[in-house]
Amino acid sequence: MKGIVQDRYGDTDVLELRDLPAPEAGDDQVVIEVHAAGLDPGVWHLMTGRPYLVRLIGFGLRKQVRGMDVWGLVEAVGRDISSFRVGDEVFGTCHGSFAELATARQGTIAPKPANLTFQEAAAVPVSALQGLRDAAKLQSGQKVLITGAAGGVGTFAVQIAKAFGADVTGVCSTTGTALVRSTGADEIIDYTHEDFADGRRRFDVILDTAGRRPLSQLRRALVPGGTLVIVEGERGGRWLGGFDRGFRGQVISPFIGQRVRQLSAKVTQGDLLVLKELIEAGKLRPVVERAYPLSDVPSAIRRWEAGHARGKTVIAVAATPSSPTGSGAP
Repeated sequence: MKGIVQDRYGDTDVLELRDLPAPEAGDDQVVIEVHAAGLDPGVWHLMTGRPYLVRLIGFGLRKQVRGMDVWGLVEAVGRDISSFRVGDEVFGTCHGSFAELATARQGTIAPKPANLTFQEAAAVPVSALQGLRDAAKLQSGQKVLITGAAGGVGTFAVQIAKAFGADVTGVCSTTGTALVRSTGADEIIDYTHEDFADGRRRFDVILDTAGRRPLSQLRRALVPGGTLVIVEGERGGRWLGGFDRGFRGQVISPFIGQRVRQLSAKVTQGDLLVLKELIEAGKLRPVVERAYPLSDVPSAIRRWEAGHARGKTVIAVAATPSSPTGSGAP
């Protein structure tokens, strides 16, 4: 099989498309024939080994097949697997989804939503659900601000917040306003013309997916007792990168009358099933901006680095299979 591999840390030139041995399913694993893989910020962190904290805690191990988000067909199952059979369409996360075959544990995948194309199914971020439901404890009627609302997580977060009954304001650039409006935002703030943290408006919950604003500015836009959830942080020093905002926020949180939470999303089958139900009910729809072939993963990452992506970027690994669930073509 073919897959995208790196042997050292660095920029996109460390990624190589290579012939690899096919993986085998462990007792509690399935082998997935990958048809689409989602590109998320974790891929960049593991590729570059930045911030250096990633290397210290062991997430940036070298000689790895990159990619985590996945949609595909179950090709083989381990002897302890009871929930899936060969041929099942699944989505979720796995080890090394930028390859023609990948392994996943039973608890990190679920049956694919019937009304999604294969590219859309690979673009479902669990972090949006966990950030709003678990970290923020979002309630119906609350006012929510979502930064990076035109991004892969942001577009999904706007829809989830609306599904929970919140009043949603999305922050994006001028080029993203039409997209954010289409996801159901009640109000849009174009940050190129207006500063949401100027103190004129306050929100019960801020979900920060953009990762650039200092804590002090984000807190100015929160009501007393409000909650800030930091989902992503791509700017900062070499050692902690954007993660330092979350660390500092949690330290000061007990003393400032506002809750600051750093989200570290963990994919569970239960959450995937919640998202599947919302998607099949027509309340959520992943936004896929563009699909790249497996051989062009470096270009996809460079576009994400430049901040040009709107919605989710997907890697199309294999052709769409014929399926009774009606998965669409790329």
